[in-house]
Amino acid sequence: MDTWRNASLAVTAVALLALTTACGQEKGSASPDGQAVGNAAPAQQPADGGYGSDGGYGSGADAGAAPKQAGQLAVWDSKKLGEVLTDSEGFTLYRFDKDTAEPPASNCEGDCAKAWPAVPAESATAAAGTEASLIGEVTRADGTKQLTVAGWPMYRYAKDTAPGDANGQGVGGTWFASAPDGKKAAVNADGPSGGAEADLAGLSVRKDPELGDVVVDKRGMTVYRFKKDSAWPMKSACTGDCLEKWPVVPPVQKNDVDGVTTKGFVTFNRPDGIQQQSLDCWPVYTFSGDKKPGDTNGQGVGGTWYAVSPDAKLVGAPK
Repeated sequence: MDTWRNASLAVTAVALLALTTACGQEKGSASPDGQAVGNAAPAQQPADGGYGSDGGYGSGADAGAAPKQAGQLAVWDSKKLGEVLTDSEGFTLYRFDKDTAEPPASNCEGDCAKAWPAVPAESATAAAGTEASLIGEVTRADGTKQLTVAGWPMYRYAKDTAPGDANGQGVGGTWFASAPDGKKAAVNADGPSGGAEADLAGLSVRKDPELGDVVVDKRGMTVYRFKKDSAWPMKSACTGDCLEKWPVVPPVQKNDVDGVTTKGFVTFNRPDGIQQQSLDCWPVYTFSGDKKPGDTNGQGVGGTWYAVSPDAKLVGAPK
């Protein structure tokens, strides 16, 4: 009898521990369905002036390799970024905020040019359906001719190793994929971007130039957590008038998530009858003070509200 009682108590303890671990522990844990879920690492600002890491372009390229010709440019309709300009092989073309378009000038040399190879102007032709008059060239410091679009020098990124990659988007807060008209092909960029607004997932990741990777909802609006909430037991301290300033993120289907952890991905049935999405069992919100995608006006408000990282942590909160 004692053996049976001890075994029963052990099973109960293990079950309770598993439930506790699954709901709201900041340290690594299994998801509610028992499957381990990998967490995306927050973006780190590069320590090289916003150039990104060095290395050759693509797989196995080296600094001495001949620059890849652009050929017939094309337009790629990216789900996240709208219309993106690519070379003839489908590799994303980028522009650098530290360059100038009037007059055209490149400020990416040395190690920067290893990470961001200049696109040669020779043989480059406009993408179908775009204005050929936007295509031009600028003479670099080494005498080579670099492709420009609407005056902006064009680059590839060393860490894009396959057509359709856009790993350079937002690096250092200065590098952005180019739209067909030379503007920033970013859904969340300020002002006209030249790219159509993307059909975002219910929850996805945006690379903010100051905060790094943050979670956004299907409208591209920044998602926040409230430090006064708790994950175990799951509880929201934002009620009444608070919810007018900090609307809840409504329930999201688990298969409608892109790049965000699904650990502790459950619907919180609030006492006021509202259903709210949670990440790692933490209730999540948006902010009424954010007027457009890319705004982060709720960051640090009252020392209690912070944007959410892809692994459901508070972004930029004091230790």
